[in-house]
Amino acid sequence: MTAGGPAETHVAAIVRRPRGDEASGVASPPPLSVYVHLPWCIRRCPYCDFNSHAVPDGDEVPERRYLDALRADLEAALPQVWGRTVQTIFIGGGTPSLFSPEAIDALLTTLRTLLPVAPGAEITMEANPGTFEAARFRAFRAAGVTRLSIGVQSFDDDALRRIGRVHDAAQARRAIETAAAHFESWNLDLMYALPGQSIDALRADLREALSFSPPHLSYYHLTLEPNTAFAMRPPVLPDDDTASEMQALIEDATQRAGLGHYEVSAYARPLHRCAHNLNYWQFGDYLGLGAGAHGKLSYHDRIVREARVRNPREYMRAALGETPQGPLASSHAVPARELPFEFALNALRLADGVPVAWFVERTGLPTTAIAATVERAVRRGLLEDDPTRLRATPLGARFLNDLQEMFLAD
Repeated sequence: MTAGGPAETHVAAIVRRPRGDEASGVASPPPLSVYVHLPWCIRRCPYCDFNSHAVPDGDEVPERRYLDALRADLEAALPQVWGRTVQTIFIGGGTPSLFSPEAIDALLTTLRTLLPVAPGAEITMEANPGTFEAARFRAFRAAGVTRLSIGVQSFDDDALRRIGRVHDAAQARRAIETAAAHFESWNLDLMYALPGQSIDALRADLREALSFSPPHLSYYHLTLEPNTAFAMRPPVLPDDDTASEMQALIEDATQRAGLGHYEVSAYARPLHRCAHNLNYWQFGDYLGLGAGAHGKLSYHDRIVREARVRNPREYMRAALGETPQGPLASSHAVPARELPFEFALNALRLADGVPVAWFVERTGLPTTAIAATVERAVRRGLLEDDPTRLRATPLGARFLNDLQEMFLAD
């Protein structure tokens, strides 16, 4: 799968040279994706820094009202993406699988009615094994979801309790078996360097995950993010050396299982890379809909970052015209001097990197904007010495943060 593929190379189509905080634009926009945020979950995990909100006991997710708000939000945003084909759709959260299959079907119908969605577009939905029912997962597939991403995190019941998950390992196994029966492409979402996790425990998690022959595996290092319960009451995590050993173990086991390590935290079999995430990393565009959703849209004279109102109830009121404020909480043009770092922050996560021509196409800046930085990174052994491609060396991948920070504006 691909994220729709880049437009034809137009190296000479440079909109303007970067000057100070001046905005920049592109000659032709990159591929477009849509991200829809469904913010509710059963219980907020102590490590989670996403815009998620636990459903109070006895309450129900306000499906109908939220769908109406999403439609109103999209209708207001249509002029920004008019005529552009949507290559991928991603429904994230929160826990989107709390929504009924009927609601997901209605959401996808709205998107297809108002937007030109490419034939065969990848449509991904996140799912939590704690909301698992076999009939429900089958119905999501019938509604048009083509790819499921299952938030397993671990197969160790003690580890799951320590990180506050609402499901157990048995539920995770049943969810995976059902997903494999109904979806050609699906993802297991796991974490390592968990509180109290040993190398042997990580090895057991890996062994079980790979026993299901997943087409795609996402494996994230648990980090203590600000404003989370874990940040306020930090658990004891494996030290850096142990975490590094775990990372090496994951890379070795996935390679032997036939999963290519194509991005920092992503492993996939051929033709099963996540097209939606690839569009992010390749500096494509995405329209973000829903409470707290972020977006990036490119125009001939500017590249704009957007964010929606975070609180779900305030978002619904704003989108439905019940308050003077619309659903947008912020919208700003990215200054030209910040674009090299934003591009590097995404593109250098990819094992294959990206063509240098894409920097020109997708930022509107000339290659001279990064020439000195690239030369320094090549001298330090962090970037491949290839004038046609921006790609981290093995050393650069190991010290990726340092490499990316070299592209920060002075």
